[in-house]
Amino acid sequence: MKKIKVLIVDDSAVVRQVVQAILDREPDIEVIGAASDPIFAIERMNKQWPDVIVLDIEMPRMDGITFLKKIMAEHPTPVVICSTLAEKGAATTMQALEAGAVEIITKPQIGLKRFLEDSSHELVTAVRAAAQANVRHIRTTAPIAALKTAPKLNADAILAAPGSHAMAQTTERIVAIGTSTGGTQALEAILTALPRVCPGIVIVQHMPEKFTASFAARLNELSQLEVREAQHNDRVIPGRALIAPGGKHMLLKRSGAYYHVEVVDGPVVNRHRPSVDVLFRSVAKFAGKNATGIIMTGMGDDGARGLKEMHDAGAPTIAQDEETCVVFGMPKEAIKLGGVDRVMGLQDIPRAILTG
Repeated sequence: MKKIKVLIVDDSAVVRQVVQAILDREPDIEVIGAASDPIFAIERMNKQWPDVIVLDIEMPRMDGITFLKKIMAEHPTPVVICSTLAEKGAATTMQALEAGAVEIITKPQIGLKRFLEDSSHELVTAVRAAAQANVRHIRTTAPIAALKTAPKLNADAILAAPGSHAMAQTTERIVAIGTSTGGTQALEAILTALPRVCPGIVIVQHMPEKFTASFAARLNELSQLEVREAQHNDRVIPGRALIAPGGKHMLLKRSGAYYHVEVVDGPVVNRHRPSVDVLFRSVAKFAGKNATGIIMTGMGDDGARGLKEMHDAGAPTIAQDEETCVVFGMPKEAIKLGGVDRVMGLQDIPRAILTG
């Protein structure tokens, strides 16, 4: 078995020690070195290049964002950011995403050792997801992994399964999109390619709290659409894209011929909150064949069952192809379940959204 070679870059000796101990426990991961700043890291990498870099942001001699930009420009390599700065606010996090970070873990300023030990599952999952990333498709942005550990519940925890009858046809057509690792870049490519007049869109991108509002604001500036973080009872209307808030589930509901969203608390589903399965199930239940379901790049299987439920309710369904995915996990699982009508490249999805 080929092990994932990891380099840890952090000025804290405690962090280096604890992160290495966590990763060393995993049979498929090998820590090939630890450096206290990017200059030492570059010296180490010239001897052996890692598959994944676990990187702090605040460090002496060169900050993590500058180092990340240098790596992505010269030798693109999956990077997991693990930093207290990422916890403080979305601005630094968005800088890291725009520079090419694949995963982000926010660590607190106090209780750091205990936090890292308690969050060992999130760290290991982030490293494995990063190792699967196709860095050819990491240009300017990348996603944030959901960082809550919990039993793997399904969408039953939030919403009962849809009945056997799809809803009657209406003139209001909507599009539901679910994505994770690699999704911020993919969503930017899709939304910036759409005209102002297009179906209403509801989106789950796996992100923790505090970051989805900044992500939505960025997309709102770049695209012709109105893109915003969803609020409870927001209408789903043509030309608007609603992104589920981090730390909350988003469900589609219907009132007469009109659609709106509900933003709710609840347990994590498929280890995520928001969960793609929860959104897709609600779309299957309340929109049926009036919706189009799209599952895109991401690790794991969140959304696969929900897309199958949309398919069974009469909705056309699409999966992003392996060639254009950063991680072909979620689309692959949806295809295996038989819930996908069409598989297509990222560049073809905007046209499919417009034509149905």
